[in-house]
Amino acid sequence: MTIKAVIFDMDGVIIDTEPLLAKYWCRAAREFGFPMEYQHALNLRSCSEKYASPFLKKTFGDAFDYRTVRARRKELMNEDIEKNGIVKKKGIDELLDYLDGTDLIKAVATATDLERAEKYLKLIGLYHRFDTICCGSMVKNGKPDPDIYFLAAEKIGIAPENCIAVEDSPNGIKSAHSAGMHPIMVPDLTQPDEELEKLLFGKCDSLLEVKDILNKLFWKK
Repeated sequence: MTIKAVIFDMDGVIIDTEPLLAKYWCRAAREFGFPMEYQHALNLRSCSEKYASPFLKKTFGDAFDYRTVRARRKELMNEDIEKNGIVKKKGIDELLDYLDGTDLIKAVATATDLERAEKYLKLIGLYHRFDTICCGSMVKNGKPDPDIYFLAAEKIGIAPENCIAVEDSPNGIKSAHSAGMHPIMVPDLTQPDEELEKLLFGKCDSLLEVKDILNKLFWKK
């Protein structure tokens, strides 16, 4: 196996925003009268409207307006970030430093729209560290469909089977695996279940361990 690129999810992998997403999905939904709980919000991680909207309507009824609630969630989250900033995930700087010393291409494949992805990455000083950024708004079908990873592979000119994908959520892992990439999961809010484990190339407790996996791959050469 020849690895030529590492593609990162953003929320929950590069930046510690998944707790905020869960918190404000619940708060926004409750403002509109829907009793969303933490577990419901976890199911929405990296999930596109194509899947999230039917899930929420099935859970809370046809009156659930996905776009309206999501817009409010974004407002609440933006207010929090403007006040408190964004925290980088532990080990991301060290992992990027390591990758800078290799020939591996670095990319981002996130469900977040381009404007906010660029804003967040610039806030933490990492925007310039990636060769390309691909966002859910750039593809017809978001995660867990593979479109965004196909796009990332196309933009960097590397075949999917030569790419590692670093993800924290089930929807992201399914997306990368369906694209033919090698998913490494760094769990954030939840651990993988038995079925998800079967899709993984590796599982790490931190981004620093991803470096260890890559080292072993190159050592085997």
